[in-house]
Amino acid sequence: MQNQTQSPANILGTNVITQIGILVHDIEKTAQAYADFFGVEMPPCNWTDSADLAQTEYRGKPSEARAMLAFFNMGSLQLELIQPDEKPSTWREYLDEHGEGPHHIAFVVKGMREKVMLMEGQNMSLLQKGEYTGGRYAYMDTFKDLKIIFELLENDK
Repeated sequence: MQNQTQSPANILGTNVITQIGILVHDIEKTAQAYADFFGVEMPPCNWTDSADLAQTEYRGKPSEARAMLAFFNMGSLQLELIQPDEKPSTWREYLDEHGEGPHHIAFVVKGMREKVMLMEGQNMSLLQKGEYTGGRYAYMDTFKDLKIIFELLENDK
């Protein structure tokens, strides 16, 4: 039996996945398909905040990118459907390169700046960040090692 080295402390401070994000071309059609499949009411499909409120940055530069979102609360996990506009964003890039399907898994963290810095120290660069009503998000490029993008969510108290 091989000796196993102990891994470093959990960078995020949590291992609880709170959300799975899925990119789609037609959010209303896909949201209705999920609602029908699970026998639940279709959630509203809403655009993210405008650039002045969202303060979106993509690959270190301001971006006007927006996306239409729909959220299904599935017990302890939230399913987020994302239909991006055509402006530069991680959503648009990933949808163009990989097609429809899983984009990210999300974790609620405390100390967003510190978590981003720690991950960047592990060669996991910040792809996109922005604000939403009640908090902020950051998409980290964890695809090379972890095979999916991680989204960090920090909620205001």
